[in-house]
Amino acid sequence: MAKPILERIIITVCRSGALWAAEEGGVFFGASVEKDIAKASAAKRAREHMQQGHACQIRVSGENGFAI
Repeated sequence: MAKPILERIIITVCRSGALWAAEEGGVFFGASVEKDIAKASAAKRAREHMQQGHACQIRVSGENGFAI
């Protein structure tokens, strides 16, 4: 029996000008001077997606293995 293919939502935390921001589908949100604040904003959005039953992944520019 084949497993259903889940489309994963990708949220990327990266530099946006002089700030760090989270990006999902070309839309930036959670912009801050602090990278940790942008990561927290991305984690909050990922939790919202997961509560709705969607698979979600956070990628952080310059880091490996960040997961929630």
